[in-house]
Amino acid sequence: MMPSKTTQTPGRRRGIFITLEGIEGSGKTTQLARLSKFLREEGYRVVETREPGGTPLAERIRGVMLNIPPATPSEHLIRHPAEPITSECEAALVFAARAQHVTHVIQPALQDGAIVLCDRFFDSTLAYQGYARGVNLRTLSILNRFATRGVTPHLTLLFDLPVERGLARRRRHDAEQNRLDRETRQFHTRVRKGFLALAAKEPRRLKVIDAKPDPDRIAADVMAVVNTFLRKARTS
Repeated sequence: MMPSKTTQTPGRRRGIFITLEGIEGSGKTTQLARLSKFLREEGYRVVETREPGGTPLAERIRGVMLNIPPATPSEHLIRHPAEPITSECEAALVFAARAQHVTHVIQPALQDGAIVLCDRFFDSTLAYQGYARGVNLRTLSILNRFATRGVTPHLTLLFDLPVERGLARRRRHDAEQNRLDRETRQFHTRVRKGFLALAAKEPRRLKVIDAKPDPDRIAADVMAVVNTFLRKARTS
């Protein structure tokens, strides 16, 4: 679970839930840190978190889902190699982690008037398990409502760039590749198409950010979108 520093939220009674989405290597994690710093400098209280994960139990589920080896593997796991995770199991793990995350981190922070910045949320579930894996989108939506009790993002930033560039960034900056990083290019292409399809369906919530320029330019675009959203939120 990522630590969070907090400051007072000026003039706000309701929290704001902002999610950051994108394919592997899109730079969303870097931009989340920049956005958090900017908002804190503006006096907002900010909580940073991620999915799958965000609580001790949810982080353990993340390790299972991404095939991250446990710190002390059991004798059973040593004797038997890792079994393939089915698409349905993968989705169930995501929702199990999300239920913990929403209940213990996101909802309390929103009730306390904070801005919650989350690295991935339900749009990733639709893109990865739905569009890329082929799990029924309506089923995923029903399960998500059950896991989140209806909590949804107020604003989503979708960092978009070609799959080849994203995967190249991951190979360059991350020595350890997880199970999703090792998926085929075709899989990641379906993920990107899924994200763009979701943005086309919900243009008011999902704002597409061009993730090809340098990080400073991307950060400026992010700040512009978030500032516009916050101005509207203050007057609503």
